[in-house]
Amino acid sequence: QVQLVESGGGLVEAGGSLRLSCAASRIISGVDVMGWHRIAPGKQREQVATITPDGTTMYADSVKGRFTISGNNSRNTVLLQMNNLTPEDTAMYFCNMIAGRPYWGQGTQVTVSS
Repeated sequence: QVQLVESGGGLVEAGGSLRLSCAASRIISGVDVMGWHRIAPGKQREQVATITPDGTTMYADSVKGRFTISGNNSRNTVLLQMNNLTPEDTAMYFCNMIAGRPYWGQGTQVTVSS
């Protein structure tokens, strides 16, 4: 069973930065897209950013200009650099990879204090 393992979450003050990392426990072939999603308290899941094997990226409007996604498709690793964080970014962040079916990590908590 392949697992996605996230790391890098934590508590940071508003205006600070965090870098989230995600890696698959073994290589997943045929990954079409890698990404990050988040679930904030009382809100629905939001797709934050995605990246395809050719490097095409997509960002939610709420994080454009502040977050940067990067990844290595052959190694099944994906990073999310988060800058200028605000309390509204507080959420559980989940890594996701799609290869015929979705793979999900268990999440890493990001808390931004005001």
